[in-house]
Amino acid sequence: MNASISSHHIGLSRLKLYFALSRTPHGVLDISAPALGALLWLGSFPSLIIVILGLFTAFAGYTAVYALNDVVDYRIDKERVKSGELPASETYLDDVLVRHPMAYGLLSFRDGLLWVLAWAFIALVGAYILNPICALIFLVGCILETIYCFMLKVSPLRAFISGVVKTSGGIAAVFAVDPHPSPLFLLLLFFMLFCWEVGGQNIPHDWEAIEEDRRLEAKTIPIQWGQEKATNIIFVAIVVAVITTVILLLYYQARLNVLYISVSLLVGCYLLIFPALKLNKTKERSAAMVLFNRASYYPVALLVIVVIKIIIRYSGVNCEGV
Repeated sequence: MNASISSHHIGLSRLKLYFALSRTPHGVLDISAPALGALLWLGSFPSLIIVILGLFTAFAGYTAVYALNDVVDYRIDKERVKSGELPASETYLDDVLVRHPMAYGLLSFRDGLLWVLAWAFIALVGAYILNPICALIFLVGCILETIYCFMLKVSPLRAFISGVVKTSGGIAAVFAVDPHPSPLFLLLLFFMLFCWEVGGQNIPHDWEAIEEDRRLEAKTIPIQWGQEKATNIIFVAIVVAVITTVILLLYYQARLNVLYISVSLLVGCYLLIFPALKLNKTKERSAAMVLFNRASYYPVALLVIVVIKIIIRYSGVNCEGV
């Protein structure tokens, strides 16, 4: 009996290591971006089959891509571990589970690679069923993520590649619910997700790791272009993301009114603009972490707003101005 319980706990612990490799808490939050893109374009819920298949495919895709990052960066992360530069932080969303379990020897390189391939296969099949274009977008995203990792010591422009990778889920989701979406809508959705990722995720993440990246001679925007220019890029990107969000909410199928737009602006201020202003003022690592963590919830918050609007519309509630 005790041996069975022990084996059960070992199995659960090992599974946690695999999900840590894929940064699952962050990946689950990121699934909201594809859902947001699909609902914004449709203005309604797709069929239950599409919802289930789409969510499972998105989960598989993000699980594979986040783990791919650690597989490609395996040697770099090993360098960080040897130099003692991978301390966990309870205030950093990506450290909710063990950070970089492969680099610490908790999972082998083979384990990580098989994990990536398994989830990538599932994501590819699901994406192809939804729309072959979705499968193509997923493959391009994986290639770009690999390029992004290899550019760590090459160019700070890698941040913009990361922006493109983060848009792929949202763009693919639109094609999953409509094979012929508006090119203008896709362009606006691309810029919203791109600017959110660059300004709210990638550069703040690099800011948090600025000391260890300097020792590794990494080329990131905070290191190569300086903190002042980095904060300016962050703020401009975030403002563009918030403005583009308003345009999307106003003019496409969701067509949110002044009440919802006002709430979305408050959300944008709290999750993006205010922490970006604080980072611009203080230039502190802790402020970069706050921005990263808050910005991670931006697509989720917008998704909740859009879902509430659609539910009210479906329920037939006759509320003036709602």
